[in-house]
Amino acid sequence: MNPDSIYFKNREVAAYRLIDALPIDNMKLEEWIVIASSYGGFEIAKIVAKALNGKYDIMFSGKIYAPNNEDCEIAVVTEREEVLIHEELVKSFDISLDYVYSKSKQVLEESITKQVNRFRQGEKIEKLEDKNVLIVDEGINTGLTMMACIKTAINLKAKSISVATPILPTASIPTIESIADDLYFVKKLDHFVEIDFYYDSLEELSFEDIEKIKKGL
Repeated sequence: MNPDSIYFKNREVAAYRLIDALPIDNMKLEEWIVIASSYGGFEIAKIVAKALNGKYDIMFSGKIYAPNNEDCEIAVVTEREEVLIHEELVKSFDISLDYVYSKSKQVLEESITKQVNRFRQGEKIEKLEDKNVLIVDEGINTGLTMMACIKTAINLKAKSISVATPILPTASIPTIESIADDLYFVKKLDHFVEIDFYYDSLEELSFEDIEKIKKGL
């Protein structure tokens, strides 16, 4: 790995760099809930929420892959049953919407619901009506998961929806800005590789890991 490509030592350092990019003083004039859009964003959400004197949570979601290609992500389904489809890929591979929605239902029932049951004792993410929501992640690749979380927050009638991430591709910025109220980031790159390419240490997190983070262990 080229040392010049490393921008963050780990998630904790990235979180504090991200806090520096946020208008914290202005934001603290209102109440916020900080929501991680992935396991990897949960530690960052917790640190940012503390800086904002706000609550934090995670929005569970699952990826849907193309038939016979487990590397090609074609859709994302969130715990509130919001499905976001990568329409260009679905059309180019001639994948039916029936396939996408049946797979979404399967992922929801077999994976996401179980996570929600364990993490919040069966309660779905809290009602966001009239709340300021800041959705965070450790980085953004395709942006599909982030967009699914934004759409879910919109449908839950959030008062405002902002996005914050340490690093993202320049190409993702217009899409996110088109539906989010604000977007905050530390670094944008025209030629983006993978999120872990820009971290010195970015171990993959398990469900047990986020439970520990929640409990402060």
